[in-house]
Amino acid sequence: MKHIVYLNHKAKELENLKLGKKTMIIRGAMGRRIPYGKVSVGDTLYFIENNGDGSIRAAAEVLDVFNSEKLTKEESAKLVEKHQDKLMLDSGLLKRFSGKRYIELFTITNFKELEPFTFNRAKYPKMDDWIILEDR
Repeated sequence: MKHIVYLNHKAKELENLKLGKKTMIIRGAMGRRIPYGKVSVGDTLYFIENNGDGSIRAAAEVLDVFNSEKLTKEESAKLVEKHQDKLMLDSGLLKRFSGKRYIELFTITNFKELEPFTFNRAKYPKMDDWIILEDR
């Protein structure tokens, strides 16, 4: 399966992926929502920054997937902190994800920069930071 993953521009997530500092992507919510349970080892993630230019700039393969069960705020914060060395979250993202009831962690491999190309969101009108491109 292929996915479009929006990265936080201000937190320099794409830059940290390029430099090899960041090797894990996180998503979290108070309930189970996309991409919970929809990502598998071997899936391709296409990365786009949330800076408004709409260009996909890189891709990677999913090496490992972790979908939490329902967590307490403390368990959630502890889980995020445990993986911070791979997540490289800035203080804003750290605060955003700590305390979520459900956390998804995606370890990536084979990161590569791409010649930037645009993605037409017209087929995906729901505004979200993770878009599944293909069904299984």
